[in-house]
Amino acid sequence: MRIGQAVDIHPLVVDRPLILGGVKIEHDKGLAGHSDADCLVHAIAESILGALALGDLGKHFPDTDPQYKDISSMILLDHVYQLMKKQGHRIGNVDATILAEKPKMAPFIEQMRYNIAMCLHCRVSDVSIKATRGEKLGFVGAEQGIVCTAVCLLEKELCVR
Repeated sequence: MRIGQAVDIHPLVVDRPLILGGVKIEHDKGLAGHSDADCLVHAIAESILGALALGDLGKHFPDTDPQYKDISSMILLDHVYQLMKKQGHRIGNVDATILAEKPKMAPFIEQMRYNIAMCLHCRVSDVSIKATRGEKLGFVGAEQGIVCTAVCLLEKELCVR
């Protein structure tokens, strides 16, 4: 077994869509970034890369490379999944937390879990996503950005396909 953890932070800006867990969420601000800036998916992907000791997202998808401009983070997660499979691992479980003052995440969490599970070829029950607010404290509470954390457990597959 291997364990990885990650944190991803993006500022909130106007004129960008808010995408988390592959779900477009209606909001007056979105996350700034070179890709679609889905910090939930970024944290999960980076936790997997960490468990595999393969570096961070910037190593694999540099923000200086125009091919990743506005790319769906789900495509990046699929690439990370392929790297994981190549090394003979599968998801044991993923546990992630979204820290966002607004909007409320509860209505979107089940779709996020489903999207991530499908991309990682695991059961929805293997993907946990929780959300909490900043309670008006710090940059999260001031609605200046969103933070996502993730931890994953990878298990070695008995037979590599």
